[in-house]
Amino acid sequence: MTASSVQPDALRFPVWPLVATLATQCLATMAAFSFPAAAPEIARDLQVPGTLVGFFISMVYGVGIVSALLSPGFIHRFGAVRVCQIVLLATLAMLLACAMGSVMSVAIGAALLGLAYGATAPASTHLLVPRTPPRVMNLVLSIRQIGVPLGGVLAGLVMVPLTVRFGWRTALLCQTVPVLALLLLIQIPRSRWDSDRDPSRKVWRAGSLAPVQMLRESVAIRRLALASFIYTGMQLCFISFMTVHLTSQAGFDLIRAGQALAAYQIAGVISRPIWGWLADNVLAARQLLALQGVIMCATAMAAGQFDAHWAPLLVVAVCSAAGATASGFTGIAYAEWARLGGARRTEATGLGTSLMFAGVMLLPSAFSIAVTAFADYGVAYGVIGALSAISGVLLWRGERAR
Repeated sequence: MTASSVQPDALRFPVWPLVATLATQCLATMAAFSFPAAAPEIARDLQVPGTLVGFFISMVYGVGIVSALLSPGFIHRFGAVRVCQIVLLATLAMLLACAMGSVMSVAIGAALLGLAYGATAPASTHLLVPRTPPRVMNLVLSIRQIGVPLGGVLAGLVMVPLTVRFGWRTALLCQTVPVLALLLLIQIPRSRWDSDRDPSRKVWRAGSLAPVQMLRESVAIRRLALASFIYTGMQLCFISFMTVHLTSQAGFDLIRAGQALAAYQIAGVISRPIWGWLADNVLAARQLLALQGVIMCATAMAAGQFDAHWAPLLVVAVCSAAGATASGFTGIAYAEWARLGGARRTEATGLGTSLMFAGVMLLPSAFSIAVTAFADYGVAYGVIGALSAISGVLLWRGERAR
């Protein structure tokens, strides 16, 4: 009997599939965020401006939009575990290519990782949903999403000391060990976990862009699409501009600004399983997503007013509330994508991933343009805050209309 044929309520908490997918996400994200973590040293060695290192993440997410949309065909044919192994193989290729130490090899490495990075969430959803009781679905997918901020944290904690001690190329090569180990380990349960794969299915066929076509079929999906795009863009706006904003406008030194950013990240990690539990036991995921949009708006409006007269603890409290929502929403968002997708949950999750990646790509750039044009963070935060509130209201209206 396969996992997909078991009645969901009879299933147990999917510990090992959850560990495998969380670890895959964590290691891939850690590799991607190793470049921002060691940006000064890499830029100095490659003799390029430090700001150009940021294009590495842009390329990963930009190419990732395409891989997210096209990954469902691969997942259905080869299985979710095999696709997770492809993600890890792409991570290995990125680490090895970048360790060659040239601008061209770094660009190639970013593209290699992006070619598979967008498949992490669709593959995880495809594997976890049939094995997870509905009563803990939001919690399970929220825990899996901890892999993203955890990977970012590990990049800072591991990459920086290794770079200082051995150099950034060696630090990248050190990451190949856990990546290769996980790639081999998940081969053990592969035959059981990928028992629903369809080897006869064509990867490239007329419905290859079925995720995009889903936008035309449902108002609920379009509302969730808007929220996913705006919320993720909000998340990256806070992350990208928090330290420079606090040091230039709120009178913080770099250490205290870094502590505020750490509070934001920690709140995002801690809040994810809490939101998941609430969505399983208290309010529907869509209602919580709507509430999060309103809270994001309030935190953005407050952040736009930061100046030297604000008490430091109040600033950190606002940053923590922003992290708990703008960084904490993704788990229940993916659960909602899976619910709305139904039998096409893999395609729906691919669509959701691509929209989140698009938010990462586009909104921080727009935010930067607004700050430069108006010489004021208040306007930029006000606009993106209003967009998040509008998204939340639309989600709430959709829930009320059900």
